[in-house]
Amino acid sequence: MAPLTAAPPMSAPVPTPTASADRARYDRATAQLDAPFAIVDLAAFRANAADLVRRAAGTPVRVASKSVRCLPLLREVLELDGFRGVMAFTLPEGLWLAGEGVTDVLVAYPSADRAAYRRLAADATLAARVTVMVDDPAQLDLIDRAIADVHPRAELRVCVDIDTSWQPFGGRVHIGAHRSPLRTPDQVAAVAEAVTGRPGFRLVGLMAYEAHIAGVGDAPPGRALYARVLRAMQARSGAELACRRAAIVRAVTTIGPLEFVNGGGTGSVEHTAAESSITEVAAGSGLFQPRLFDHYTAFRGRPAALFALPVVRRPGHGCVTVLGGGYPASGVPGADRLPQPYLPAGLSYHAQEAAGEVQTPLRGAAADDLRIGDTVWFRHAKAGELCERFDALHLVDGDRIVRTVPTYRGEGHTFL
Repeated sequence: MAPLTAAPPMSAPVPTPTASADRARYDRATAQLDAPFAIVDLAAFRANAADLVRRAAGTPVRVASKSVRCLPLLREVLELDGFRGVMAFTLPEGLWLAGEGVTDVLVAYPSADRAAYRRLAADATLAARVTVMVDDPAQLDLIDRAIADVHPRAELRVCVDIDTSWQPFGGRVHIGAHRSPLRTPDQVAAVAEAVTGRPGFRLVGLMAYEAHIAGVGDAPPGRALYARVLRAMQARSGAELACRRAAIVRAVTTIGPLEFVNGGGTGSVEHTAAESSITEVAAGSGLFQPRLFDHYTAFRGRPAALFALPVVRRPGHGCVTVLGGGYPASGVPGADRLPQPYLPAGLSYHAQEAAGEVQTPLRGAAADDLRIGDTVWFRHAKAGELCERFDALHLVDGDRIVRTVPTYRGEGHTFL
């Protein structure tokens, strides 16, 4: 789909009033560490988790692992009231999480990993904990071929994915992610029947992630007119989806009972949870609160995950250079996919260099107060992708590090 928001300017938004105090805390807590490194502010992380639960208003929240990518933090979230289950992004990841004791894992995307399917089908414990995703009978064919020689074969739990895009004007306009091909109750019911009609498969759930609502901020700064248009689009799309999702659930439940109907994301928690057909919402980015989630009218999270880069050069007045920094986020390339120079306030990229592979020049009045060896704090544009760059997260409580935990990368896993 076409991008729903234009790239923001290269300069960073003004940090919150408490940011300077946060910077002092972070500097004290990490004084003995050599940058680059990454931290999670536990107070902010827990406050964000509590706010997701508040917004869900009693509907269980399934935590999206791709936005965390750290097993100890996933475990901490799952121990909180209001959270239930993990939404994984690959089948091998889901198997690993289940093997580590996570008892409810929904794999959010179809897989073509034949070895992972064989492992799943050969292990009754894993098969009871992991639900795979389909939206096409051809995916069932692939699974059957992959596990044809597995004996005995455990029954596989299956969820059907639903297209949530908004397609007004008779489908001539497409707004939303290109995910599932299944839009109508009849289409979803046909795949549901294909699942229930195959030996060794059990239909347990439906999923519908409205990315163009949950993942697109509805209050872009300095764009009041565009924001009104965006909110109107999201409201109309949300109303259409709520009706269509309810009709799909009614159609599928005539085929067989469902354990769950999953929807939503960090940006739409309260709206999706209010639908009567929904039994759980998914959220993950709101835990770390990356920069792409700063501009929503419904909530305001606290930046919880940051990374630190060291000042290694002072090329001239109003300019410093930090080591590394070229950590762009996935999605449509643009300035909004770059990390945000966050603390100290007032730093921005050089337009001709931006975030570099091995060095990043920064300019602004704050640069003249930085010395060689000082730390500049950044926020990633997205949430869990930060953990693909670091093998550990230092957990900060107040002005001290209370624990250092491995990321997926630190555990030796690179699932994507």
